[in-house]
Amino acid sequence: MASMRGLREVVARRRFLKLTGLGGAGLAAAAGAAVPLGRLLGRSGTARAASDKRLRRWAMVIDLRKCDGCQSVGKAPQCTEACIEGHYVPEPMQWIQVYEFPLEGGGTQFIPAPCQQCQNSPCTNVCPVGATFQTPEGVVLIDQNRCIGCRICMAACPYDRRFFNWGTPPQPPEAWAMKYMPEHQTPAQRGTVMKCDFCADMAGAGRLPYCAQGCPNHAIYYGDLEEGVATNGKEVVDLFRFLSENAAYRLKEELGTKPRVFYIPGYGQSVGRDPRQTGRKATVWPWKKVTKGAETWTR
Repeated sequence: MASMRGLREVVARRRFLKLTGLGGAGLAAAAGAAVPLGRLLGRSGTARAASDKRLRRWAMVIDLRKCDGCQSVGKAPQCTEACIEGHYVPEPMQWIQVYEFPLEGGGTQFIPAPCQQCQNSPCTNVCPVGATFQTPEGVVLIDQNRCIGCRICMAACPYDRRFFNWGTPPQPPEAWAMKYMPEHQTPAQRGTVMKCDFCADMAGAGRLPYCAQGCPNHAIYYGDLEEGVATNGKEVVDLFRFLSENAAYRLKEELGTKPRVFYIPGYGQSVGRDPRQTGRKATVWPWKKVTKGAETWTR
């Protein structure tokens, strides 16, 4: 009986991997406190070891059972504000935006939505100049130095997760002291498209993305599909088991975009949220001083 149960688990696991198109083997991991991404992936310090040539396949899991729109801390969504502060995201962009959706039977749930990092990405398929591209690790990025502002990629994105700089971006002066690179789009450039960059540069240095660091309820997990593990900074999970045992899903799966952002169903019940308690505080951009000539627009 035990062997038959084990066989069924193996078959179910393989079926899940086939359905999601993930592949790879999971790695059993134990729970622990304050787990840095570098330790999770077997690195020392903050830099990638010279001998570590393995490509990563970054993925994100958002556990909606733990997301209450930051109602429990009485603040605007802290994932959004951490992203804004870390990337100097121009107002009114929200690279990870927390939406409130109705639930069947009444009440609502909160759903944080970053770029879905589609592996069959419509945006990269339509960009006429190759400004939006996919790295070998599967992360979809935009090179503002190549972007011509045609916004075709914005029309192609089924998740509305791309943003256009209509004027001189409202950023603090210190943003302009940074060296621009597609992995960290600072400073922003007028007439170009921007979006969540999945914090690939931070992950490569063994750090969690700003959104995962900022979430007070540890609802955001970040990990590697090659290693089969993920962490929210507080615990480590076997990524594939975590997805399969909790009925994880992806947004608009029927489109065949194959996102690398997964969701575990819920409405904040793990942190005591009543789904009938609706509404959340508005996002705030923290800049007290912005670059001269900056403009603010609406989406």
